Amino acid sequence: MNYLGLLLLISFLESFATVCVERGIYFFGTEKLQFSDQTNLWLALGFGLAYMSGAMLSHRFARLLREKPQLVIALWAQVLVHLGLALLWRRPEFIFIGNMTLGFLNGAKWPVIESYIGAGRGTADTARAIGWFNIAWAAAVPLALIFAGPVIGSNYPQFLFVVPAAVNVVSLFLVRSLSVSPVHLPPDHPERPSEPMMFRLSNLLTGSRLLLLCSFASMWVLAALMPSIFSVRLGQSIQWSSGLSSLVDVVRCGAFVLLFLYSGWHFRLRYLALSMVGLPLGFFMVLYGPNLPVVLSGEAVFGLAAGLVYFSAMYYAMVVQNAAVEAGGMNEGIIGTGFAIGPAAGLIGLALQHALGDNQVGMLLGLGPVLVICTLVAASRLVKARSR
Repeated sequence: MNYLGLLLLISFLESFATVCVERGIYFFGTEKLQFSDQTNLWLALGFGLAYMSGAMLSHRFARLLREKPQLVIALWAQVLVHLGLALLWRRPEFIFIGNMTLGFLNGAKWPVIESYIGAGRGTADTARAIGWFNIAWAAAVPLALIFAGPVIGSNYPQFLFVVPAAVNVVSLFLVRSLSVSPVHLPPDHPERPSEPMMFRLSNLLTGSRLLLLCSFASMWVLAALMPSIFSVRLGQSIQWSSGLSSLVDVVRCGAFVLLFLYSGWHFRLRYLALSMVGLPLGFFMVLYGPNLPVVLSGEAVFGLAAGLVYFSAMYYAMVVQNAAVEAGGMNEGIIGTGFAIGPAAGLIGLALQHALGDNQVGMLLGLGPVLVICTLVAASRLVKARSR
């Protein structure tokens, strides 16, 4: 049975619920608990390590529990954690514990949804399904950030956690209609790629995954520092800062729409090569932009590159690994690794800033090696794909 419409609705709802806390919590911590940049980076590091763990274990949970029960357990657990945070939001230690728990549950949840999305489809149909999925979850991100700002600045900031709990309950109702496990194509199905094409796809997959690591490492540094960038450096209110930070997500969603409508990027190297330039360029424009137009332009550049990298990694993973939970689990595990590496590098950068007395040099030395290494290794895999 084709559940695509139902799965897209679930993806939209769960993306909204996820981002309210996943991204909104840094603005919440800065405004309500006076978290510093360093505290936010530690918060992001804990989330990233937990997310990576949940994603890497997701396929084992699926084998043990089956996909639908795993999804139901994760959603119920998220409801409880969100409500717990709504009650204990004044305690910083519970913000850290709750955020890490949500990181683990999200890491275990998304590979299952992605497996349902891509299962039982040929290469062309997989691209269409992944395209709709990307648009669905990405469209919810800016809406969640626009919602988060006014709520955090209101007299009832705990609604940042109450609303996601209610959304999780709606998703639980929708999940009831899914089959226990998605149905995949048999290995010898005529729509599976040929051996030469599989060689090229495997190298494109590895290259795009390395750039995916680069993308989310950079993005999570920005997520933790954007409250300071907009509120302190650029003088924007907390109500506006959260919404302004969502431009990168609006542009990324637009990139997903363009990539969905135009299939000429499939199996092409030049588009991933362009993203190698766009990711660091956009990142440093946001991090060091002297005024609002430069920072917003950096968000746009970064969003375009990040959209291309994410779509490529997801599409190639679903085709090469036949939409198994492990395919999404590996992608989400790489995203979680980026969630962890980015803040860790950011913390090193902050330490170097204090030691060297130079903000730009410190952050460049902290995150620069990660960007350079990932880009060089990704380039080598793309060259290898071109050689065949």
